[in-house]
Amino acid sequence: MNLTQHPETLDRIAASYALGSLRGGARRRFEAMARVQAPVRAAALAWQTRLSAMTELQEQATPDPVVWTRIHNLVQADQELRQMQGARATAPPARAAGSGGWLRSLALWRTLALAGIVATTLALVTGANLREQLGSQIAALRTQLQASPQIGYVAVLSDDKSAASVLVTFDPKNQKLTVQRVGSYQEAGDKSLQLWALPPAGGPRSLGVLGQDRILRIRAAEGEVREIPMLAISLEPKGGVPSAGGPTGPVLFKGAMVPNTL
Repeated sequence: MNLTQHPETLDRIAASYALGSLRGGARRRFEAMARVQAPVRAAALAWQTRLSAMTELQEQATPDPVVWTRIHNLVQADQELRQMQGARATAPPARAAGSGGWLRSLALWRTLALAGIVATTLALVTGANLREQLGSQIAALRTQLQASPQIGYVAVLSDDKSAASVLVTFDPKNQKLTVQRVGSYQEAGDKSLQLWALPPAGGPRSLGVLGQDRILRIRAAEGEVREIPMLAISLEPKGGVPSAGGPTGPVLFKGAMVPNTL
């Protein structure tokens, strides 16, 4: 199947890949397609960006006190069982006759039955609490996903070997262009990476200079982004060069800016 012709299927598979639920041969096939097909690679990177933003906003969850109580009871029960086994191994043989033996056995079985009832009750209470916590966490994640940035346009900037190095996304709601390093390239200390828009008419226009941080956010209007068919990144002197003169160094990465239909 050509996933680029089925955007909804591509979106679901890319989400599963980013979550880690896509495994085995299916995961290897998806990675093979992502290496040669820019839209597949862009979908995977877009979902990884969404999920990484969600984890940064997620609050730490404190386990319910019932969970710790159950763990303590299980540990204590295991210790008592080991003590009983040790005492049984060192105790003298029980008398064959008399009422004391079966009375002690009856008391032991009653104790074990009571312990089983207590453990079952704790398990039910803990399960209900965990389901309630899980439901609240899912609701919080949905809220965060709705509040997360939208992706209206996306571009994967690659080198001459088609290795993805920079992911560029545009959020029309917040009018922000996000430039994220996804490759291992690192420029020298006296150099800077500069992002250029390559419009269909006219010369290149500088959009910004990438710093040492892996993410750069630029204010941009949707009309400006819509008119940019291609993006490029050149290697320039420290701090970049004036936009009017265009790139002076080699172009390291380039890619098309396309609408996100996922």
